[in-house]
Amino acid sequence: MNISDILHIKTTISMTELRRNPGEIIKIAENLPVVILSRNKPKAYLFPAKAYEVLLDLIDDASLIKTIKARKGGKTIKIKI
Repeated sequence: MNISDILHIKTTISMTELRRNPGEIIKIAENLPVVILSRNKPKAYLFPAKAYEVLLDLIDDASLIKTIKARKGGKTIKIKI
């Protein structure tokens, strides 16, 4: 699963549907992202665990990139191994 799969959520569920059958909605969300709508407005997103892990990895990578860029050009020390 990649970020484009996560961001293109095509499955929507109403709050009423969620209340009626939460187990089935969770089962659906194990395989693809789901938007929970209340009065036709997004109220929550359910992601497969793997998709959530991908998002966490991307956030971690972005943080590391920011740190690397901040340190770039700093003082370096030559060493012999």
